[in-house]
Amino acid sequence: MFLILESATMNILLVYAHPEPKSLNGSLKDFSVKHLEDAGHTVQVSDLYAMNWKASLDADDSTDRQARPPGMRFDPSLDSKRAFENGLQSKDIALEQDKLRWADAVILQFPLWWFSMPAILKGWVERVYAFGFAYGVGEHSDARWGDRYGEGTLAGKRAMLVVTTGGWESHYSARGINGPIDDILFPIQHGILYYPGFDVLPPFVIYRTGRTDEARFAKIRDALGQRLDDLWTTAPIPFRPQNAGAYHIPELTLRPDVAPDVAGFAAHTA
Repeated sequence: MFLILESATMNILLVYAHPEPKSLNGSLKDFSVKHLEDAGHTVQVSDLYAMNWKASLDADDSTDRQARPPGMRFDPSLDSKRAFENGLQSKDIALEQDKLRWADAVILQFPLWWFSMPAILKGWVERVYAFGFAYGVGEHSDARWGDRYGEGTLAGKRAMLVVTTGGWESHYSARGINGPIDDILFPIQHGILYYPGFDVLPPFVIYRTGRTDEARFAKIRDALGQRLDDLWTTAPIPFRPQNAGAYHIPELTLRPDVAPDVAGFAAHTA
């Protein structure tokens, strides 16, 4: 974990996935960009719908498709590895990777659709997180199982989710019908952000979006502004690092003395 002084000016990438600019999400995105820029930070926005982002990972993600031997099957991981290592990735993928390298902090903003992120954002992850860039990195042996879960190419950067949902906060509580929000977001926060090394901050979640009038929007905006101001000092979610001794390797199961009475997602948070 690291802390950055609030007065520092940083590079921030906001990856945004909502199709309607005049939506609540659109207003919050515009607010975040202005708020961060007014504080002296540099912001880039990847507005996936506006970019007409190609969501599907396929053979066209490599510029050498025409050079492939006839009948050679497409292998998502191996083709991704070959394209990344040889500078053969499609331009849109390489540009997004450059943004991630440039950024000190990344914000993923999206509506919660069917208990996950919109397909276009999932497609951004699948294509941009290339083999050798976000996974398949580091030594794989009986002592280490790659540079991941707290290590990796994106270590030293911070990340946070900004999520909207129509359900009530109680629906996403510990005994709520939809399941705890931390469990629902675990695959994104732990699997997509912590896996390649991000320090992951607690999410900013807005509930009951359909009941947002001007007064409530002002409160949401102010609360989000405070979270953005605290982006550098908020303590990350204390996920357990993979290679720091808590897990048996290569089995990647928690040692018996680590959280012995806890199972499921919660066991992987200290």
